[in-house]
Amino acid sequence: MKVTPENKCSLCTGTKCCQYITLHIDTPRSMADFDTLLWQVSHRNIQFYKDSDGWFMLVVEVPCEHITETGQCSIYEVRPMICRTYSNDECEFDSSAEEGFELFFDGYQALDDYCRRRYKKWDKRFKKLAGK
Repeated sequence: MKVTPENKCSLCTGTKCCQYITLHIDTPRSMADFDTLLWQVSHRNIQFYKDSDGWFMLVVEVPCEHITETGQCSIYEVRPMICRTYSNDECEFDSSAEEGFELFFDGYQALDDYCRRRYKKWDKRFKKLAGK
């Protein structure tokens, strides 16, 4: 069977698109911004990425309460507009979302390592941030 946008959702067993929400965040520009992001990704089920379009997003891994055990939407006929307009032309059924990200941080250590490379004085930020 050929996979098409019309039949893709029925072939997906992971219900990947309904397992998280993304929140657009302002572009982090300073050590203080990245320190705040470090705090955010320190929480369970939180990730942070920059997509190929330059958007910075926070990912909150929390499944939709309307997805049944069989992966179906229990409110399909009255689902919110964002669900109705969601395009599956390029989705995680085709490839991992991380493949299209310019930056991806799945936790504290990954983001801290990046910040150490980006900022030479990253480890001294506490003194700098406390002085403001």
